[in-house]
Amino acid sequence: MAKSDWQLAQLNVGRIVAPTDSPVLADFMNALDGINALAEASRGFVWRLQGNSGNATEILTTPDPYFLINMSVWESIETLFEFVYRSAHTGFMVRRREWFERPAEAYQVLWWVPAGYRPSPQEALARLEHLRAHGASSYAFTFKQHFPTPYEPVAPPSDMKPKPYCVGWA
Repeated sequence: MAKSDWQLAQLNVGRIVAPTDSPVLADFMNALDGINALAEASRGFVWRLQGNSGNATEILTTPDPYFLINMSVWESIETLFEFVYRSAHTGFMVRRREWFERPAEAYQVLWWVPAGYRPSPQEALARLEHLRAHGASSYAFTFKQHFPTPYEPVAPPSDMKPKPYCVGWA
């Protein structure tokens, strides 16, 4: 497999400080369509999780209705980084302190997926829990501690199959 056979999945989570229909979150909710359109128009964007409203705010993954998730897939870590930290998204992200509680632990996780694969929210949350429990690895990482795309392992030579009488104790 080549590098182009892999894409970068990302999840970020947060707990909002008020209901999505409250005045406190009005700027956040009103900006979502524009930010999502910016993401979709960005170089390297592949896919994003969305519900019937066009964003992921209605997708509940825990009993806590204030817990929100955001997931997307990108062509590379570089293209995701450009969107997050070097586009109009950056100003929106700076305001997150107005809308979200301060996280006590990791709130974003990155990992490689085969091109065309769309991770589920449950898979993404499991990756985040793994990152929180074990730190960054090729399984779950961050922008600060990231890992290269996986590579195809070398296939063993076909003649490395033992004869049936050599297997087991019979």
